[in-house]
Amino acid sequence: MRHSGPHLAVAAVAALAAACGPDVASEKSTAPSTLAPATTAAIPWEDQVAAWKQHRHERLQRPDGWLTLVGLSWLREGDNRVGSDPESEVVLPAGKAPALLGVIQLSGDKTTFRAASGVDVRSAGAPVRELALTSDRAGEPTPLEHGTLTFTVIERADRFAVRVRDREAETLRRFAGLETYPLDPAWRLQARFEPVEEVREVAVPNAVGYEEKIRSPGHVIFEVQGQEVRLLALDDTGDGRLFLVFGDPTNGSETYGGGRFLYTDPPRGGRVEVDFNRSYNPPCVFTPYATCPLPPRGNRLPFAVRAGEKRYEQEAAHAAPIQPAAG
Repeated sequence: MRHSGPHLAVAAVAALAAACGPDVASEKSTAPSTLAPATTAAIPWEDQVAAWKQHRHERLQRPDGWLTLVGLSWLREGDNRVGSDPESEVVLPAGKAPALLGVIQLSGDKTTFRAASGVDVRSAGAPVRELALTSDRAGEPTPLEHGTLTFTVIERADRFAVRVRDREAETLRRFAGLETYPLDPAWRLQARFEPVEEVREVAVPNAVGYEEKIRSPGHVIFEVQGQEVRLLALDDTGDGRLFLVFGDPTNGSETYGGGRFLYTDPPRGGRVEVDFNRSYNPPCVFTPYATCPLPPRGNRLPFAVRAGEKRYEQEAAHAAPIQPAAG
């Protein structure tokens, strides 16, 4: 990973770590929180961005980071077999689990796991024979563990799936860092936030070919090269930050073809800073088992944004297929 300078301010790193919450299962909220204005006032902007990059690099390599994701299987109503048998509804990596590890029963919006006889499955360290599971939509999903594998239930657009992680995944072992454009203050833009009268859910396309409803509080409006642009802002955290999913002409060559993500701090006095130096790749760059949102209609910029993360060098081997996006 490239930084803006050889040294990081210790205060910046400590403050950033304190501001960052844990990873969540959603493809959206994967970026570290930005720092509170009172904290950032005393820290040079270059050090803030460098600390943000370092923390993102570290988060990707955690056991629950995107580099460990090795499977995604959609559940059907009734019993779903879990194991390394390729005929299973939930297929686990060969050599990492028995042919039948257990069964996940989906009944309406409820999921229950039953372990097969004689196998060792745990949740938070405790042995499991039968356990009702919580999906990520209800908060922190219930983890099920076997050897180096961890799997959880996720919910997307009223569909349920099982996400599988391996703390010894090949994608994690081969990770060599992220490449970014040189830090450029010209891409640190001041924008106007235009709230909607009533926050509503909008349909956002994703990389696996369907639309997901995400709350939108309004638009951010700014000017680049004499052009005024409007980006639809999303709210997937509930903490006031604005989530921007955008595309630009660098997509597919210099940057990921499915666009990039960017968070802003909560608007203050109708204004918000949009710092494209903090734009980053969605999880689909690292794994084909993510369900990343794509730029909503109108969020494709007419000019090249050469700031933030570049295309991941191993993307071709691991990126999820890009479905057509609106706009």
